[in-house]
Amino acid sequence: MAKDIAINGDAAVALAWKQIDPDVCAAYPITPQTIIVEKFAEYVANGEVSTEFVCVESEHSALTLCITSTSAGARTFTATASQGLAYMWEMMPIAASMRVPLIMAVANRAVSGPININNDHGDVMAARDCGWVTLFAENVQEAYDMSIVAPRICEHHDVQLPGLVNLDGFILTHAIERITPLEEDAVRKFVGEYKPLYPLLDVKNPISHNLMDGPLFYFPHKYQTVLAMESAYKVAKDVLSDFEKMSGRKYKILEEYKCEDAECVAIVLGSSFGTMKEAIDQLRKEGKKVGVAMPRLYRPWPVAEIAKLMKGKKSVIVMDRHLSIGAYGPMFPEVVAAALENEAMPKMYNYIYGLGGVDTMVSDFVALFKEVESGKAKRVNFVGVKE
Repeated sequence: MAKDIAINGDAAVALAWKQIDPDVCAAYPITPQTIIVEKFAEYVANGEVSTEFVCVESEHSALTLCITSTSAGARTFTATASQGLAYMWEMMPIAASMRVPLIMAVANRAVSGPININNDHGDVMAARDCGWVTLFAENVQEAYDMSIVAPRICEHHDVQLPGLVNLDGFILTHAIERITPLEEDAVRKFVGEYKPLYPLLDVKNPISHNLMDGPLFYFPHKYQTVLAMESAYKVAKDVLSDFEKMSGRKYKILEEYKCEDAECVAIVLGSSFGTMKEAIDQLRKEGKKVGVAMPRLYRPWPVAEIAKLMKGKKSVIVMDRHLSIGAYGPMFPEVVAAALENEAMPKMYNYIYGLGGVDTMVSDFVALFKEVESGKAKRVNFVGVKE
């Protein structure tokens, strides 16, 4: 292990990239992601990595270049946020269908409009159905660690899918925290060499990518990505286990906190997991049997773990930091569907919170547990907004 350092989330991601030393990085700056590519560009300029850094004219161009680069056999990374991810959207499902395991860090930020540069999960949730393996970080240490874990998962020959590493904008990207980095040699050995399954530029075995698919082939090819996602579920477990052996830090597909004997559990994503744990501690002191969990792996959706978590619970609170306008928060229906795996369904509540960077305090999380306990909670509730 290297010595502990103080670093913000964006710089921690850039540090992980430096230690991996990818072949290509193509990116366009956008708040609050900019520090990632700025810092990594410094590593390139200083000769600390061998990466080919490409300054492009837009996020759409960035992802297009990354797709072609990865297809040609180069390990490729990029980063974006909010409108940048929205601008990339056309190429998101193309990357998955072409089975290119490029890695993208997303500094989660609200999507316009109105224009807002602060944190919520509107960007990644708008892209959740595109076929990318998706990881979430609670803190800066995890943003660093997941940046190392992601290529091992996505480049596995049973997976071969692109991956997203999510860290909450400003809350993590710009917050300076203490982390324990790994030695560079250990990171390089853990991630290994990128060995594409079907490199585009293999002249001995020529292939074509992204051709026109008619009805006879489009659906079967999409189904192949479904099977790849199923493989990613098992591969992720194995990679996280290997990471624990290498680093001493244990991560699970579904992180749980005081859920075993809980009667009511909340499910959150990202940095809110830490805030919610403090609320759980306060409620436990009052004798409330409550707990909280975070799906570290959001895609593929961990159905089995979520179902097991909810078995025997009286109520479940799903915290969504995004709103699917006209329906529920995006994670709520998926949790409800997972609950159908059990014989009995707990009472289900959806809480929409934190849109556009609205602060949600420990006291807010405490209050919503008590609201559910009192029977006053609706099916869908909005934290901090007058209805």
